[in-house]
Amino acid sequence: MVDDPLSVLVGRQLSSVEFVMDYVQIRFGGPCLTAITHPEVVSGERRYRWGECAYRNMLCGCIEHDVRSAYIRSNQEAVIEFDGDVSISISLRPEDSRSRSGEMLIFDNGPEDTWIW
Repeated sequence: MVDDPLSVLVGRQLSSVEFVMDYVQIRFGGPCLTAITHPEVVSGERRYRWGECAYRNMLCGCIEHDVRSAYIRSNQEAVIEFDGDVSISISLRPEDSRSRSGEMLIFDNGPEDTWIW
C-alpha cells in the first residue's frame, strides 16, 4: 500500500467534517476527501450509517484524532483508521454510487494531486 494516495493522511488529524447537501467533505488540514457515497463510521463491532441518530456525532467525534492508517482496500472501499479504534469507511463499489457521473470519492491533496474513484 506504499503507492496508495491516501497514505499521506497518516499522522494527520481530522480537522473538520462538512455536510454539504447530499455529500460530506472530510478535511485533514489541507487534504480533503469529498465522499459522494456516504461514509460509515466503524467503532468496535458497530457501524454507524447516514441517517442514524448517532451518525453525525460519531463522524464529528473523529475530529482531532490522529490517522493511524489510510488506504484503498481492493478498489472496494477507502478506509481511514484513527487512534481510539474508530474508522471511517467509504464504499467504492459501483453499486453503491449515488452520483450520475459514477464518482464516489474525490481526494484533493493540492492542484497537482487529485484522485477520483
